[in-house]
Amino acid sequence: MIAVVDDEESVRKAVVRLLQSAGHSAQGFASGSEFLQSWPGDKPDCLMLDLQMPGLSGTEVQRALNRAGAHLPVIVMTANDAPGVREECMREGAVAYLNKPVDVLVLLDAVDIAIGARKSIDG
Repeated sequence: MIAVVDDEESVRKAVVRLLQSAGHSAQGFASGSEFLQSWPGDKPDCLMLDLQMPGLSGTEVQRALNRAGAHLPVIVMTANDAPGVREECMREGAVAYLNKPVDVLVLLDAVDIAIGARKSIDG
C-alpha cells in the first residue's frame, strides 16, 4: 500500500487514483497527524508526503517516523520549493523530492524506486 498524505483533497484523490490505475494499492490521508495515528497499524510500502500542510508539516512527519525507527521510503511533493528544504528532506531519508505539478511518469518512477528501496530494507 502507498500512503498519500496531502491536505489538498483534489491532489490527494488524483494521486490515489493515478496510483490505483497503475496497479498499486493506495490510501489517502488529509494530514500528517491522520497518517501517524494510523501508523504502525497500516504499514505502507511507501509514503508520498506533501511538504506544507496545516498542523504537522511533511518534514515533521518524516522526523517523527525517523524517531520511531520507521524505515519507510518517503517521496516528498511540494508546490513551494524553498532553499535548503530539498537537502533537509533528503538528509532525513527521502528517496525523491518532487515539485508540483508532478509529471505522472516521474511520480510513477519515484514510486518504483521507493518500493524497491523498501524491499531492500525488508531484505
